[in-house]
Amino acid sequence: VQLQASGGGLVQAGDSLRLSCVASGGTFIKYRMGWFRQAPGKEREFVAGISRRGTSTYHEESMKGRFRISRDVAKNTVYLQMNSLKPEDTAVYYCGADRDGASQSPWTFGGMDYWGKGTQVTVSS
Repeated sequence: VQLQASGGGLVQAGDSLRLSCVASGGTFIKYRMGWFRQAPGKEREFVAGISRRGTSTYHEESMKGRFRISRDVAKNTVYLQMNSLKPEDTAVYYCGADRDGASQSPWTFGGMDYWGKGTQVTVSS
């Protein structure tokens, strides 16, 4: 499956952005989908994940209440709505697809089978 992320940009602290990730070349509902991010000099970290049919969502604790993941099965697209952005949210955001993970499996960088090219999010203070 190929993944194409978009929607990043330069915003001010407190602003919102919605990232999109379109999947193609595979059966979308066969994959758990996740968003990860990587800031300069840091490891890629989990942001949010969603189950195959979108019935369950998972958010990294520090981002709960500000970020929300969703998916539109008809559009083969997963979204990340980001509100109240902070300068520390500055990173490249990646979407990933997990083909084999069980519904309750942990969300890990190594557990994702496919990655899209990232989209840069820069939050100025």
